[in-house]
Amino acid sequence: MWFDSWNDVLRIVLVGGSAYGLLVLLLRLSGKRTLAKLNAFDFVVTIALGSTLATILLDSRTSLVDGLVALGLLVVLQFLVAAVTARLPRLRTLVTAGPTVLLLDGEPRPEVMRRHRVSLDELHQAVRSTGTGDLALVAGVVLETDGTMSIISTSKAGDRSLLPEEGARLSHTRPEA
Repeated sequence: MWFDSWNDVLRIVLVGGSAYGLLVLLLRLSGKRTLAKLNAFDFVVTIALGSTLATILLDSRTSLVDGLVALGLLVVLQFLVAAVTARLPRLRTLVTAGPTVLLLDGEPRPEVMRRHRVSLDELHQAVRSTGTGDLALVAGVVLETDGTMSIISTSKAGDRSLLPEEGARLSHTRPEA
């Protein structure tokens, strides 16, 4: 079908504009955490928000109020999970992955890289992007919970308290010397 009716088009414009505006308002009210770099949990919530918005726009059986309640529920649940996991780090492991050391003291960790599907070329690219040309100058490369790589140079490693052990949380870890 190419065209059903002007009423359907008008409904999409009015309901879609309202839903979009209210979604932006909900996201602004829920804080920066909702819009931060995405870990797996945030990604799922983002997809669910998009799917819900699409349903509000295109399914005439879904009222604007029903859709807004669904959007609000997703944002509130994301906010609650983020608040609870910020206060209870043990629960955070159920929702997000922890940081992982891919390179330690200039030595790549092939078994860890393989498990996280990171190639040596990707690791080299991340190190080069910091302007470093020698892995021996790198204390660690950490694969963060959002998929980015943090590079810590040996000159800035300090007490190394931010280089997590495999599977450990950043805030509770101090590698042994």
